[in-house]
Amino acid sequence: MKFILFTLVGIIQLFSLSSEKSIPKNAVSYKTLKEMKDEIAGYEDVAESLINLAVYGKAKNRSYERLAVFVDTVGPRLSGSKNLDKAIEIMYKNLQQNGLENVHLEPVKVPHWERGEESAVMLVPRLYKMAILGLGSSIGTPPEGITAEVLVVASFDELQRRSTDAKGKIVVYNQPFVSYAITVQYRIHGAVEAAKVGALASLIRSVASFSVYSPHTGNQEYQEDVPKIPTACITLEDAEMLGRLASHGKTIVIQLKMGAKTYPDTVSFNTVAEITGNKYPEQVVLVSGHLDSWDIGHGALDDGSGAFISWEALSLVKDLGLRPKRTLRLVLWTAEEQGGIGALQYYRLHKGNISNYSLVMESDAGIFLPTGLQFSGSERARDIMKEIMGLLKHLNVTKVFTGGDGTDINFWIQAGVPGASLSNDAQKYFTFHHTHGDTITVLNPKEMNVAAAVWSVVAYVVADLEDMLPRT
Repeated sequence: MKFILFTLVGIIQLFSLSSEKSIPKNAVSYKTLKEMKDEIAGYEDVAESLINLAVYGKAKNRSYERLAVFVDTVGPRLSGSKNLDKAIEIMYKNLQQNGLENVHLEPVKVPHWERGEESAVMLVPRLYKMAILGLGSSIGTPPEGITAEVLVVASFDELQRRSTDAKGKIVVYNQPFVSYAITVQYRIHGAVEAAKVGALASLIRSVASFSVYSPHTGNQEYQEDVPKIPTACITLEDAEMLGRLASHGKTIVIQLKMGAKTYPDTVSFNTVAEITGNKYPEQVVLVSGHLDSWDIGHGALDDGSGAFISWEALSLVKDLGLRPKRTLRLVLWTAEEQGGIGALQYYRLHKGNISNYSLVMESDAGIFLPTGLQFSGSERARDIMKEIMGLLKHLNVTKVFTGGDGTDINFWIQAGVPGASLSNDAQKYFTFHHTHGDTITVLNPKEMNVAAAVWSVVAYVVADLEDMLPRT
């Protein structure tokens, strides 16, 4: 019943949003860089107030404490799960109680997959139970499992060279970690490539550079014209062990059992709240993180922390009684882990107003001590962002890096809207990413305070500047 009400509220909001008017491109004129520098310098006192409130004042540790209560209460939040429904309902109430404006839910159809019971046991050359995590959208095995000899490869090229050896076997990928963007291709496409050469199943070395015997899950993709085979990730330690056994010519036999099932798509929601602009309310600075997670750990790091510092950014602005010229819009995405499904739906609904988006921001790389801001946009916009980051000199977080993209904001960036994400310790992030270890214990409240301060200063100043960020 509650979600029927939420849906109606969301639909009413969508009618309102669809009436926003776009700004004609020829109506925009921009100040010189010198004028922008002078304007931004005028925000030093406001920036200092936001920093003091977040790091030293009454809001100190607030984002951490809010997140701790949330993840301890709800737990992991997989797309299509009751836990995610509960999380969205809780956040809807939290944002209303925080006094934010236009709090509403926007419906999204999302996948519903459950892993079920799963196990992998090496039977030859010795009896050994392995730690595994099935990959998202994988099919299950027959009830009796799949028992087969193993072929270990270190790359897709090696798989192709040994394709005749793969038929009827379980392919194990023991690929080295190069970078997340490169190595994750084995997780995403490993099952398809193994199926093409007749494998019965695939096991993928977890995508990480460090492990304490921790498998990492994540999404994978099937291909319509290729048979679907079960697929799971294994630990770095087990992948390397299997690689060593194979290099010594040992026969390896594994029994794999997976109870994974895919159910019909279900309805979820993007969660939205605002501080409405006082001069250009139709123009938007979007601040975001995703509320869903995988079904292991607690989803505190990925991406509870990003969602909650995004909420905190608006809370800090509200606490100081500030109201920027443009609307600050918080969006907590659903079904990011399945490929940005909630974000794509949001883009389709709102892209008609794309000229009114000054900046899209996403925090989805965990929250550690920020090293700066990653930014995608024109050189003129980058120069402006450098000046804004200079307002954070007392936090020693002033650098502007390239690559402000993120799964949920890429649709906007590719269409020309400037985008930003937090830069922090990626190696630490990928140690816990998509594992049982993703809990609140990984996070540090002091680091979250600093991240929230950075996020709020950037969002507020961009929203309050007289001009939107230039796209050329």
